[in-house]
Amino acid sequence: MEKLSNQLVKAFLKNKIISPLPTRYTKKLSKAEKFRKLCESKIKKPIIGFKAAGTGIPVLKKLKEKEPFYAAVFKHNVLKNNKSVKINKFTMGIELEVCFIVKKNFFDLKQKISKKNIKKYITHIAPCIEVVGYRQRKKGIKSLGDLCSDFGANVKFVVGPLQKYKNQNVKNLYTNISNKKINQSVNGNTNTVYIDPLNSLKFVLNKLQKDKIKHSKNFYVFTGSSVGVVPILGKGLYVGKINKLGKVSARIN
Repeated sequence: MEKLSNQLVKAFLKNKIISPLPTRYTKKLSKAEKFRKLCESKIKKPIIGFKAAGTGIPVLKKLKEKEPFYAAVFKHNVLKNNKSVKINKFTMGIELEVCFIVKKNFFDLKQKISKKNIKKYITHIAPCIEVVGYRQRKKGIKSLGDLCSDFGANVKFVVGPLQKYKNQNVKNLYTNISNKKINQSVNGNTNTVYIDPLNSLKFVLNKLQKDKIKHSKNFYVFTGSSVGVVPILGKGLYVGKINKLGKVSARIN
């Protein structure tokens, strides 16, 4: 594990590609999470937030998993709206998500996070685009551990305009991501995200409490894709729209 984690960490930092990890580290989610945490512990760059992954309930059922997983998100992989993202042939696709900014004093909470107390810890909400892919020479998803073991398969996050959180409704919102240049357009809905994005946020925060994670600053939580993993059929400008939350754009190179 030490040797393989060192290889994957180097690939993560240098934007390189390595041979596929052995399936004994990726088939079972519990082992993949152990491997992910080992890799994350070796990154000295600042963590800016966390992501939920595997939030589509049909996907969970297909992969025979009971719940999603979470992964750390590092500051150098979070970009402002309309920024460019370079991809390679092992990039799986692009996702459209709701993200939140959560107050750092959440980590002082002694009781379990719940639907009743969660909202007072949210400062902002925004649409965002996540580009997902491996640092390995492999394609497709055979298990949720495939994604988890490779830093949650996150390549870059592009965050749209932030709104102050005022208890905005995030249930059953129409979403769309498109690239007009190549006439690609995919519709979605926020209710495909582990019931809804607020429930996905609660899942991540519960996991952070369980794992006794601490953080000294306000942080992002990316809640999962409302459109699935959309294949990138061509380069250019991808525009994501979430009804009532606004637009986010990413330039794919």
